[in-house]
Amino acid sequence: MENEINYLIGDATKPKTTDNKIIVHICNDIGGWGKGFVMAISKRWKEPEKEYRKWFKTQDNFSLGEIQFIKVENDIWIGNLIGQHKINQDENGNAPIRYDAIRSGLNKVAEFAKENNASVHLPRIGCGLAGGTWDKIEPILKETLLTNEIVTYVYDVT
Repeated sequence: MENEINYLIGDATKPKTTDNKIIVHICNDIGGWGKGFVMAISKRWKEPEKEYRKWFKTQDNFSLGEIQFIKVENDIWIGNLIGQHKINQDENGNAPIRYDAIRSGLNKVAEFAKENNASVHLPRIGCGLAGGTWDKIEPILKETLLTNEIVTYVYDVT
């Protein structure tokens, strides 16, 4: 099923496959970690938040469109993708989501997934606190992951 997104009901922090897995989520570009899906990640693993905060402090390649992969289990990586500018709407009413940054980051996810023979698991990224819409995110997933034949799972909570 490489050519379509697999939609599942469940928790994206508990992927339902036996292969190598990358759990991708959206982070902001100001070092904030404390609301949304990151809380579910922090509940299961401490390393992604710790590494994200360290990355922010060093500012080493810490910018929109970049991604950090943290191995949290033998067959699971967390992908901290910087796809959100700040955390609130700007003065023009624009949401924090940055679709180009998400596209750029997901292209890097596709490369990493190929190198590690991994599937990608994610919530409906960018559609919560970042203020994005699924009708704009879904085509980006298709363009970046599915065209590279990366098996992709999107989780909706019950």
